[in-house]
Amino acid sequence: MTHNPAQSTTTHHTHAARKQQKLREREEALRRIEKKRHDRALAVAARETKRETASQATILTLPVTSIVPPVPQARLHLRHRLSFVSFIIIVLGTSLFVSWYLWERAADRYTSIAGFAVHNEDMSSPVELLGGVANLSGSGSADEEVLYQFIQSQHLVEKIDKSLNLRKIWSPPATNSDPVFGYHAPGTIEDLTKYWGRMVNVYSDSSTGLIEVKVQAFAPEDARAIVQEIYAESAKLIHELSAIAREDATQHAEENLARAAQRLKKTRLTLAEFRIRNQLVSPDTPLQIQTGLLASLEAEMTETLISIDMLQQTSTPTDPRLKQAQRRREIIAARISQEHQKSNAMQGAMHSIGFADLFGQFESLKVDLEFAEQSYTASQAAFDTAVAEARKRSKYLAAHIPPTLAETSIYPNRPFLLGVTFASSFALWALVMLVWHSLRDRH
Repeated sequence: MTHNPAQSTTTHHTHAARKQQKLREREEALRRIEKKRHDRALAVAARETKRETASQATILTLPVTSIVPPVPQARLHLRHRLSFVSFIIIVLGTSLFVSWYLWERAADRYTSIAGFAVHNEDMSSPVELLGGVANLSGSGSADEEVLYQFIQSQHLVEKIDKSLNLRKIWSPPATNSDPVFGYHAPGTIEDLTKYWGRMVNVYSDSSTGLIEVKVQAFAPEDARAIVQEIYAESAKLIHELSAIAREDATQHAEENLARAAQRLKKTRLTLAEFRIRNQLVSPDTPLQIQTGLLASLEAEMTETLISIDMLQQTSTPTDPRLKQAQRRREIIAARISQEHQKSNAMQGAMHSIGFADLFGQFESLKVDLEFAEQSYTASQAAFDTAVAEARKRSKYLAAHIPPTLAETSIYPNRPFLLGVTFASSFALWALVMLVWHSLRDRH
């Protein structure tokens, strides 16, 4: 078989053309893929941009401004000078003035303290003592509140002013005039009571019933004297309240005792008038006396008869003893006869004057007397019991901290007051500056 060169060349060109066509098709496919990726990326970016635009729709977009040149260096203006001057006047000036007043004009004040409480002398029964529940002393919240109000009352201020002259005590010394912390004498009682509230502090503990009084004065002796007067007047008040409570507790028992005593006195007086009117102590007393006398004579007669019988058996008829015994028998017999006649006459007389009515009146008066005596005894026992119970509940004022005498003054607290003044003036100045600058910036 023969080989044709022309045919081989044609075949070679055909293969080359197919190869180039395939390369072109591959490149076009790659371009299409890249284009799709690019379109997809653009679509994703467009969606993100749309989402961000929707989420930031409410945000106010600031207009784009051009970059301004740098701010020049600040200079000292009039407002700065005014702020500095106001700081010096309001803060430093006020602090310096207060400092000068506190250390040069304010007088030293001394403090005296006393503590006391109201106690009850309530003695418990032996059963409570054995049971361990005895309450030998105690205090009441009512008494504590009464003392708290009493110490701050105008009545106590008037009493202590009369005894100590509070207007003179609380006026600063002549060498150190203190118009801020001192009392401006003479003033009214209302002014003195108001100043009392500044100089006298009362602290009470409701759980324990303890009361503490703190008094200030320009001399330590004056402060202690005021505290002593407060304690004395408070003790007097508690004593008066205790006396009133005891009187209220025993008043009913005392009235019952008085009525029982009056009833007993009236009954005894009626019985005495009955005895005087009828000239006898008891209606049955004469009969009892007569009966007793007859019984005694009968006994004497019996003994005499026995003696006569014995003498007749042992002696002769002419024996003097026998004659004497017979004479004794005759005398006793005559006496018995007389007493029987007297007894019969007495009974007749008593029956003639209504002895049954007389005896009934006497028995009625005697029963009334016994009832009145029993009623008086019971009333006396009830009164004694009421008095004992009232004494058990008597109250007194006990001081657990006696009035103290100060050696150094602690008021006025100069550093504290100066610090409060500086802080207050600085806060006021800062507030004024803030308001002023805010109004200036608004305009």
